[in-house]
Amino acid sequence: MLFFYRQLGGLAHCSTKRNEKLKIVDNVNYQDLIDAETWAFINRTNDYYPPDTIDASIERQREIYNSMCREFFGGYPAGVSALDSSADGVPVRVYSSSGKPKAVMLYLHGGGFVVGGLESHDDVCAELSHRTGCTVISADYRLCPEHPHPAPYDDAMTAYRWIVRQYALPLLLCGDSAGGNLAAAVAHSSRGDTGAPIGQVLIYPGLGGDHTVGSYLRHAEAPMLSTREILFYEQVRLGSATREDYAGDARYAPLWENDFSGLPATVVFGAQCDPLCDDGEQYCQKLQAAGVQAKWVEETGLVHGYLRGRGSVQRVRDSFDRICAAVSGLLT
Repeated sequence: MLFFYRQLGGLAHCSTKRNEKLKIVDNVNYQDLIDAETWAFINRTNDYYPPDTIDASIERQREIYNSMCREFFGGYPAGVSALDSSADGVPVRVYSSSGKPKAVMLYLHGGGFVVGGLESHDDVCAELSHRTGCTVISADYRLCPEHPHPAPYDDAMTAYRWIVRQYALPLLLCGDSAGGNLAAAVAHSSRGDTGAPIGQVLIYPGLGGDHTVGSYLRHAEAPMLSTREILFYEQVRLGSATREDYAGDARYAPLWENDFSGLPATVVFGAQCDPLCDDGEQYCQKLQAAGVQAKWVEETGLVHGYLRGRGSVQRVRDSFDRICAAVSGLLT
C-alpha cells in the first residue's frame, strides 16, 4: 500500500472561553485554519442545511439533507454507469466504469445513521469508480430511529456477504462518517473469512471515541458538525439502549475492539476541524500497535462532510486525489 502521505496538522489559537453545560473548550481560531474557498463551501452548505437542522423532526431533517445533496450533485464522469439491485434484501447501487474492474468496493454512506442513502453519495461513488477502476457498490442500509443499532450494521454485513458471493475480485471497504464506522465494523467482523476485505479507506469516521476529551472538546463547535450533533445522532442510533449496553462491542464502536490484529491494511482520512478527528488517529495507532499496516492522514483546514466540496475547493480536490491514490495503493 502507499505510505507516502505526509501527516498534516497545525497549532490552533487558544482562549479560555467555555460552555460549562457541554464542557466545550473554544480553543480554535477557524478564521486562520480555514481558507476562503472552504468557507464559501461551508456557507453554501449552511444555506441548504442550517446548523439547527437537528432541532427539526427526523422526517424534516431527511428532506433538508436530501435537498442539500441535490444542490451539490456533480453528475457522473463519462463512461460510468449505475444499476440498482438488491443484495439479499438490502438495496444497492452498482457503479461500473470502462475497462475490466480491478476490484470491488463496498461503499457505506455517511449521515449520522439518520439521513442519507443511495442518492446522497451518488456522484461520489460514480467518481470513485471512474478514478480507481473499481466496481463500486453503495449499500442503502436501514436508518435510525426506525431501525436502531444493530440494524445498519446487519445490512452492511449482508451487503458484504452478497458481494463476496457475486464477485471473484479483491474487496475493499470504504465509508465516510457513519459509513466509516460501518466499514470498520465489517472489517472487524469478517476477519478470517474467505474473500475478506484486503483493505479499507475510512473518511472522517466516527469510531466510538471518548466524547469528553481531545477533538470532541477542541472542535466541539466546529463548522459543519458539532459535538452536540454527534451526541444527538448517537442517542437516535441507540434507541432505548445506552452506550454501556454495547461496551466492548466493535460492531457498535470499532475503537472498542480488544484485538486489532489480523485487520486489513487501512488508510484513514480525518478533517482537522472536526470533533471526530481524534477517532481516526487513535484507530490507526491501535492498528499499528497490533502490527497492521495503517496510515493516518489529517487534512489541514478541512471540515466534516468536505467530500461535497471537491468541485469547488482545492484542498478537497487534493484530498480526494489522495483518497483515490490510497485505494490504488491498497490494490498494489
